[in-house]
Amino acid sequence: MSSWLGGISSGLGQSLGQVGGSLSSFTGQISNFTKDMLLEGVEEVGDAATELQVSNTKLVDIEAAFASQKSEYDRLRKLHAELEEKLEASEIQIKGQSAEYRTLLQQRDVEISHLKARQSGLQEEFHNLQHSAQSASVGPAMLPVTTSSSTTTSSSVSSYMSRPSASHQGFHGDEMDLSDVIWSQQEINRLSTEVVRLEAEVAHWRRMSQASTAGAAGNGDQGEVLKLQRTVTELREEMSREVDEHQHELAALQDAQRQKMADITRRHREDLAEYEERIEELEEQMHSGGVPVTSPSDASKLPELQKAISSLQEAADQREKQLAELSANLEEARTKQASLQLEKDEVQEENTALLQNYTRLQASVTELQTRVQEQEGKSLQKAQLDHEIQVLRKNLAAAEKEIEGLKSMAGAEPKEEVEHADILELNTIIGTLRQEKEVLEEEKLSLQERLEISEEQIVSNNEAECGDTESLEDLKAALERREKALRNTEEERDTLVSELEELDRQNQEATQHMISVKEQLSGQLREAEAELTGLTAELNTTKDQKRALEQELETQKEKVSQSAFTLNDLHMGKQELERTVKELKDKLGHAQKQSREARGEITELKKTFQEREEQLSVAKAELDQAGDRGTEAQGSEEKERELSELRRELDEMRRSEEKALSEDYELKMENRRLKGESEQAVGEAEELTKQIQESQAAVNRTVREKDTRIEALKLEKSQLEGELEQAERTLTEQGKQFQQTIEELTRARSMDASALQMELERAIKLNQEKDMEIGQLKRDAEQLASDHRDTNEMLSITVAGQKQLTDLLQEKDIFMDTLKQNASDLQKEMENSILVVTKEADALKHTLEEKDKQLGGMKEKNSHLKEEIDRLRDQTSRPQPLSEPRTLDIITELETEITQLKSSRNGLEEEVQSLRRTMEDLQASLLLSQQSVQAQQTELEQSHARLQQTTLNYDRLIHARDGEISGLQQAVDQLSGSRVRDSPPVQGEVILQEEKTQTLNQENGNEKHDLSKVEIDRLVRGIKEKETEISLLNEKNLSLTRQLDQLVVSRDEVGKLSQMILQKDLEIQALHARMSMVGGGGHSQDVMFLQQQLQAYAVEREQVLAVLNEKTRENSQLRSDYHRLMDIMAGKEAALLKLQQENQRLSNMSDPSGSQEMFKETIQNLSRIIREKDIEIDALTQKCQTLVTVLQSSAGESGSGSGGVSSNQFEELLQERDTLKQQVKKMEEWKQQVITTVKNMQHESAQLQEELIKLQGQVSADSDCSSKLSVDYTGLIHSYEQKERRLGSLSQELAHVQQTITQLSTTKDVLLGKLDSVAQTPEVVAAQASGASLTADAPSHQTSPTANYEQLQEEIVQLRIQLAEKENIIKTLQENNHRLSNSASATESEQRSQADEVRLVLGRLEALQRSVREKDLLIKSKGDQLSHVSESLRNRENDNEVLKQAVTNLKERALILEMDGRTLKEENELVASRSREKESEFRALQETNMQVSLLLREKEFELSAVSEKSATVERMLKDKEQGKSGELNQLLNELKSMQEKAFAFQQERDQVMMALKQKQMTTTAVQTELQHMRDKEQRLNLELERLRNHLLEIEDSYTREALAAEDRETELRRRVALLDNKLATSSSAVENASQQASMQVESLQEQLTGVVKQRDEALIRLRTSQEQVNQYAVSLSNLQMVLEQFQQEEKAMYSQELDRHKMEKDEWKRKAVRLEDQASSLQINLDEANAALESASRLTDQLDLKEEQLDELKKQVEIRQEMLEEAQKKLMILLNSTEGKIDKVLMRNLFVGYFHTPKTKRADVLRLMGSVLGLSREDVDKMLGEDGRHGVTGWVSNWLGGKGAQSVPNTPPRPTSGQGLNSSFSAMFVKFLEIESTPSLPAAKLPAHDIKALGVPPPRRTNSAASSGAAGAAALGKRLGESNPFLAARSAAVPLLAGSSSGGSLGHLLMKPISDALPTFTPVPVSAEASAGAVLKDLLKQ
Repeated sequence: MSSWLGGISSGLGQSLGQVGGSLSSFTGQISNFTKDMLLEGVEEVGDAATELQVSNTKLVDIEAAFASQKSEYDRLRKLHAELEEKLEASEIQIKGQSAEYRTLLQQRDVEISHLKARQSGLQEEFHNLQHSAQSASVGPAMLPVTTSSSTTTSSSVSSYMSRPSASHQGFHGDEMDLSDVIWSQQEINRLSTEVVRLEAEVAHWRRMSQASTAGAAGNGDQGEVLKLQRTVTELREEMSREVDEHQHELAALQDAQRQKMADITRRHREDLAEYEERIEELEEQMHSGGVPVTSPSDASKLPELQKAISSLQEAADQREKQLAELSANLEEARTKQASLQLEKDEVQEENTALLQNYTRLQASVTELQTRVQEQEGKSLQKAQLDHEIQVLRKNLAAAEKEIEGLKSMAGAEPKEEVEHADILELNTIIGTLRQEKEVLEEEKLSLQERLEISEEQIVSNNEAECGDTESLEDLKAALERREKALRNTEEERDTLVSELEELDRQNQEATQHMISVKEQLSGQLREAEAELTGLTAELNTTKDQKRALEQELETQKEKVSQSAFTLNDLHMGKQELERTVKELKDKLGHAQKQSREARGEITELKKTFQEREEQLSVAKAELDQAGDRGTEAQGSEEKERELSELRRELDEMRRSEEKALSEDYELKMENRRLKGESEQAVGEAEELTKQIQESQAAVNRTVREKDTRIEALKLEKSQLEGELEQAERTLTEQGKQFQQTIEELTRARSMDASALQMELERAIKLNQEKDMEIGQLKRDAEQLASDHRDTNEMLSITVAGQKQLTDLLQEKDIFMDTLKQNASDLQKEMENSILVVTKEADALKHTLEEKDKQLGGMKEKNSHLKEEIDRLRDQTSRPQPLSEPRTLDIITELETEITQLKSSRNGLEEEVQSLRRTMEDLQASLLLSQQSVQAQQTELEQSHARLQQTTLNYDRLIHARDGEISGLQQAVDQLSGSRVRDSPPVQGEVILQEEKTQTLNQENGNEKHDLSKVEIDRLVRGIKEKETEISLLNEKNLSLTRQLDQLVVSRDEVGKLSQMILQKDLEIQALHARMSMVGGGGHSQDVMFLQQQLQAYAVEREQVLAVLNEKTRENSQLRSDYHRLMDIMAGKEAALLKLQQENQRLSNMSDPSGSQEMFKETIQNLSRIIREKDIEIDALTQKCQTLVTVLQSSAGESGSGSGGVSSNQFEELLQERDTLKQQVKKMEEWKQQVITTVKNMQHESAQLQEELIKLQGQVSADSDCSSKLSVDYTGLIHSYEQKERRLGSLSQELAHVQQTITQLSTTKDVLLGKLDSVAQTPEVVAAQASGASLTADAPSHQTSPTANYEQLQEEIVQLRIQLAEKENIIKTLQENNHRLSNSASATESEQRSQADEVRLVLGRLEALQRSVREKDLLIKSKGDQLSHVSESLRNRENDNEVLKQAVTNLKERALILEMDGRTLKEENELVASRSREKESEFRALQETNMQVSLLLREKEFELSAVSEKSATVERMLKDKEQGKSGELNQLLNELKSMQEKAFAFQQERDQVMMALKQKQMTTTAVQTELQHMRDKEQRLNLELERLRNHLLEIEDSYTREALAAEDRETELRRRVALLDNKLATSSSAVENASQQASMQVESLQEQLTGVVKQRDEALIRLRTSQEQVNQYAVSLSNLQMVLEQFQQEEKAMYSQELDRHKMEKDEWKRKAVRLEDQASSLQINLDEANAALESASRLTDQLDLKEEQLDELKKQVEIRQEMLEEAQKKLMILLNSTEGKIDKVLMRNLFVGYFHTPKTKRADVLRLMGSVLGLSREDVDKMLGEDGRHGVTGWVSNWLGGKGAQSVPNTPPRPTSGQGLNSSFSAMFVKFLEIESTPSLPAAKLPAHDIKALGVPPPRRTNSAASSGAAGAAALGKRLGESNPFLAARSAAVPLLAGSSSGGSLGHLLMKPISDALPTFTPVPVSAEASAGAVLKDLLKQ
């Protein structure tokens, strides 16, 4: 700076050439002086420079923050534009909808105009009548009456006509809503009243005309008057009727609209809940391994308790993981607290430094203030202290009010203690001391120790619980404990969330107070700065005083700093005390809440228990009724089983009640303990208040001492003000830091709370699913019972047939005695064998079920581990440095769990092996039992053959009876024709119904047997009628039928066991394959068939797994995209948080209303909403994909069986789909209208956001109420769903009761159908036979879905063919009988009675056809429901596609916004750099101006100095003249010195002024920049608030859409359960909740609108809102009326159906009594039935013959198959024995050929022999080397020493070219053998079951051979993995049969047995004619 000034001064000195070198030296001195002064100024004003630098850096930070805020603003502006575009689109939609409504209203206008035209016609007729009456009137007294009435009518008409003309224009406006409809209703009412009045006037005039006509009888107008009267009456009636019709139509339209809205919302909610349940069930199936359940009967037998325990275990593990995560979060919070404490210490150190700098600056200011200012300062300080105390008291009062409100909400039990504590707090919060802080720190340490102890206890409990997985009871107890701990943790979480919310509120109030205080202090700071600028000129005069007072100031500075520190400590201690007291109070209140919630839960449990007991009692009553009705077909054993099951369920319910009572007692104990702790906390608070009072007294003393010191010292006040400002700054900064930590904790808590809420909902859904599964099990049990009854009936039919045969034969035959003896013996044996087999099968079942449960648990654990590993991978892929130790701990825990799972898997594999052994034993015992059964069947067939011989004797007797039957059949022929006409449509309907039931059985498991049973009973009726007649003759064949029943049961159980084993384990498949290989015969065929079924099931399962894998891949991709988006959003949020932290300092200066905190909260809410929406989108995509797969599979299944659906049903389904589409369109249009209206209102409310900040307290209270209402709403929804489930179960039980009634009716039909047996035509007999085949088919479908199902079908087809043949024979016999029917003329009276009975039977047939039609209607309704569900599924898929598109759009928008933000940041940086350049240029120009002004002043000073010099020179000249030279010199010197001093002083003053001006310029620039930044911040804050409001509106709209979707789902679900008796109560509860929500929305809107205007306008809006509430109440009452009507109609329907059933039951009882009377008369017909019995006996004989032939053929096939297998085994043995072996002759010839070869070629021969014998090349070379030393004996000894079979032969080397043609023939043969011995192709590998170990050598060999064989086998075992791959498989697969070689040495040499020690190689290819040995012999001989 000094050099720059010097340069400028030198340039100016050169330009001004008047002054010489003295001037330049003078300017140099000036520059040096200014340099020194500037250096001194820099030293003095160093603190201000540092403050300027700090402020500049802050300005730079603020500019960067401003740039980021601007980018965020632009992004939000673009969002706003997009949302406005959406709004325009929705407005276009609304316009279309309004156009539709206008058309409807125009139609209504047309109708009203028609009504008006009719009314005008009536009025004209009325006027005509009036004129006629006036003409007929005689007396003058009647005239005024008529005129007055006419005037009134005209006035009424004019008023009537004038009204709609004005109001009619409203129909064509743009806005048409419910008010228009109400207006039209009012118009119609008015018209109706007008019509009534006109009718009264017409009646009056009619009376007048009648009187006039009576007076003047001779007028002759009576006919016209009568005609007019008739027309008037007719028109009046038409008018009234049309008006009533229009009124009814309007009311019906309104009611229908409301009803449709409510219905659609309810159904949508119900369908949503059902789909969520189905999706969760599918997800559970996916987790458990995706094993498809093959049959519901098998699945129903598996106990559900293990599944519930496993799911609860999973939930407990998840809760433990969440506890671990919470503990990790606590540790992170503690580390953050420590880091914040360190930052606080650093900030305090900086504050002390700033205090010291500030005291230096203010010392100069305080010296200038007078005592008057000191007195004013004292008064001001007292006023400020009083003001602060008042503000603190207000804050305390507000906090106490909030605490009192919370306590009143929590419970008013400890009111007196709370009030006492509040009074003490009011008295003692003002002055708190360090003792409270120390006490609180001790309490904090003790709480931390308790937390650590509790965490250690939780860890130890978890470790102890993990080890106790051995027994189910321990698992249940541990699960209950964990559920309790989970509930406690959830309640603690709720308390912590509420505490954090209260702390947030208090923190916001404290920050607002601090901001106000800081504004006051900033105002004082500005005043102080103004005084500084004014008083810096007087600094030179006050320097001496400053030096004297500096020592006193330093002493007082220390005291003030100490007092400031104590004040900071006191403030901190006070805040901590307040927090601890509030926390204790909140804990007390939440403990009371917990106790109340526990009591409510206990009451709910008791209610559910009572309801379950009622359901059990109802089920018992129904079961007892069903048992009483079905005693004819059922035994007492089934009743005992059902009773035992019911008792067991009752015991379980009682246990659950006892558990609930124990939990209640524990909760009460915890409540008492919490009360004791709260009392202790209150006592501690009282102790703290006493300490506070003591500290207050001490503080008062210290304050008095300080007051005396302040009065003594002058400078105390200013220092205290500065230090207080700095202390408040530190407090605000600390408050910000604490607020940031609290916000982070609230975020973490909210995330944990959302996760816990999700898990709680999932647990509730699991509980609901368990209830549904229990109901399903009950239904399955009922279906099994009905199946069992059907099978019993079928068995009774077969038993009756056999009883007939045996009783007929017993009368004339002696063989039955022997049969009885044989049957009794066989029965005993079979009972013993069956008992053993059933015991073993039960044991196997139990073991299998246990293993399946364990396997399921292991699979679920593995799936959970996989999910956790995927989640950990995702977490590790994200940049989360804090969560790394947690993931490491989780990974170590997972590794330990994996090792435990591996050990448990090994144990399970061992148990599976033991199960295999037991299964093999069972199969052996089953084979033995089957052989015994076959023997018994052969004996039975022999007895049947004997019976056939005896039945031939009875043919003659039956021919005699045919004559009698033919007489009866003549009379029946007429009736049979009508029966034939009626029967075909019945059969067609039956077939169609069977197809329908087949299609419906795939969809509806409840109505499986409803229709099929009725139809089978109808088809079986004829057979059952005969069987009931013959049932008297069936006593002595019971033993055989028991045997048959037991055989059927044992076979069914074996089939079920095999099916379960084949499904559950793939390893047991191999075991079954071995069993099928071992056990041949007919059972092997069954097992092969089962294996084929199993393979088909495995293929289906692989397909399903492939589909699921694809879906999981898609889910993982979606999750990865979602995590990527979340990472991007998290990065953006982190950047936003940084910007907000930087902006907080400025926002505290400029924004006292706390908009920054609200901005933070909005951004947090938006991020949380985005995360939740992403999670919902992921869940919806997964659910949609799984539903699509399920729909495709179900469509594939239902497409196979949907042939029975008729075209009429299909058209009805299409029509219903179209109507539903129209309804959905209407609902969507209504939703769009509501959304647009709400958006418009929210746009209006966005402008009023500034005034809404004042009402945030009210809004927060309302939000608490709304959260409570939402909780109540969810509870109501859950209770509603539970009631719906109970109603569904009741409806199912009612359907079951109806089913039993239909079964009883069918059985009565069977009893009453004895008449049809007499009058049955050949066609009826054929129908009965086909019915019998169908009934034989149906139970085979139901009871045995096992492997032999197809075989049974084939046998049934053959039996049907045989039955057709027999029916032809019967027809021929009946034609013969018709010839003899002429002799039956005596039986005409009986025929007439039988004709009457046939008519009754036809009536019954018609009643049955009616029931069939009702069932068809039921089927149609179920099809309609299916179509509705499919349409809802399609809608859900479309919604999901829309959501996916929205996600992609959001991604694109985020990218676009990021690009825009980057461009804006770059532009802001460019603008900031330009502004900095401009500012630097401006400062440089200012400095040049200052320097120029200084130079001008220097020139003026020089001029004055020159003038003075000239004056002195003149004086010197005068003095010289006078002669006084010495004095002149002295005077000149003094003058120079004085001039130099003056110049120095002037220069110093100029420099000081220049510095002051520079400082003023910088301060003004900083102030302008600050003001500019504040304006920008205000604008940005306003814009941000507006955008925040807009985003909140969007959020509300999205939440409303989600709620609407939930309403739609529940509405669609309601259609599934139409038999809902308690619909009124649940729907009213739902409507109350919705009404409360709508009332809350309206109240909030009224508050928003009331802020704009004044309180009177707010009251007006309240009245309007109350009118809307009344309208809603009217609509709700209408809805309730409609629902009550529905309920009454349903009750009436049910009562009518019950009455009808009762009437039918009474009629059946009467008919049964009457038929029992007639049964005695029908005993005569038994003789005629014997003919049919004889034909049936012939049929059974032929069937038995065919069965014998089938069995013989099967046996022959089995024998042939065994022979084939033996031949194949022999062939394999021969191939294996001949392949790879060579005989001793060849080796002998090789050995001899060695000595015939020349000596030069012998080495090659030895190598070849070594390779043949399996020796390696190195061994052969060693032997050849030793050959030179030892000779041939060594080689021979080595060769014969047993080293031959060490390895597989290697490939020999190729012969070289050097071996020419000069070698001998033996050498060439050796080469040939070498070439042929090398393998060309690999040997074919044998299957795994043919591989057998190398056997032991046979006993006839020598010891050497045995030893060599053993060595060779060992070598083969060792070198199997190292050997040649071409020969390894063959050598390993050769089975050396030891047993076959023991029989002599006959046959060819190659066929002789070979020793094990011989080497193996590939055989030489020889022709098939000559053997290998002969060829080799011939070659060697040559």
